[in-house]
Amino acid sequence: MTAHSSAENTDPSGNHASPTAPPGDSHHEGGSLRVVVAALAINLAIAAIKFVAAIVSRSAGMLAEALHSLADTANQIFLLVGFRLAARPADEEHPFGYATESYFWAFMVALCIFAVGGSVSIVEGIQKIFHPNHQLENLGWAFAVLITSILLESYSFYVAIGEFQEIRKGRSVGRTLREARDPTVLTVMFEDLAALFGLGVATLGLVLTYFTGNPLWDSLASVVVGLALVGVAFVLGRDAKSLLIGRSVPPEEQRQIAQIAAGSRDVLSVIHIRTLHFGPKEVMCGLKLQFNPDLDIRTLEHRINELEARLRAELPHLRRIYVEPGFDERSAQGETAG
Repeated sequence: MTAHSSAENTDPSGNHASPTAPPGDSHHEGGSLRVVVAALAINLAIAAIKFVAAIVSRSAGMLAEALHSLADTANQIFLLVGFRLAARPADEEHPFGYATESYFWAFMVALCIFAVGGSVSIVEGIQKIFHPNHQLENLGWAFAVLITSILLESYSFYVAIGEFQEIRKGRSVGRTLREARDPTVLTVMFEDLAALFGLGVATLGLVLTYFTGNPLWDSLASVVVGLALVGVAFVLGRDAKSLLIGRSVPPEEQRQIAQIAAGSRDVLSVIHIRTLHFGPKEVMCGLKLQFNPDLDIRTLEHRINELEARLRAELPHLRRIYVEPGFDERSAQGETAG
């Protein structure tokens, strides 16, 4: 990064701020989009054939699965809308851009799973339990659709898992889930996992109903599928809420920023670091640093520009960097006490 004048590189409060950096990891963004598009095409096809099978077989479990796939289809559309809206450039009304749109639409996905998939499936199953007057018909259609759906959902899950492995980069699964700041791939992966679980439960319910002649098992399957979807909605909604409120970068990146800052020329100490994700690949970073007090203003600006260049080279998603020269009062108090 070339040096900028103080007018270009200072915000109204007097803190130094870097201009917006080039776009983030296009490979990762392309991978997330590929996962969503694949899931959308698959869920749309599955929802259509499930509704046909639900009408033909009169199965509550199959209807729950059809509603599940319908919710998943709407979810992929929500995620695609989030992709498009989040890519809009910053303007006067939204000076930090629209990257947070992706988090909002991920939250909408969680609400859709809860309302359309989970709640409706539970209500439908409970109604059939207390009013067991429905008789299942043409179960061959239902079994054929379930097997086809399992195969298609397995492919969608395979695509999502492949992208998840790219995100992991050698980290454990638990750590990757805790540190994830892009809800897209995780949303699709959890949706597909819930779908495969639901398909298994629906299949078991139909098998038990077929051999016992008791439609109660089919109704119970609908309730279990609904409860699973409510659980997935809770997890996704909690994570989306956390991202909307504002999350920092993971601890490892925080330490990396601190090491780069502390190792920069004429930096005596790192007083504090504040980071905030506006989107999966857009982070604002604020640093308060104690510099060598003998520096003149021009040299100080050069040191700040050098630090920004180093940070952006190693962490390109730091789109906006604010550096505030300060005085470490804690160190001074310690020296005075000593």
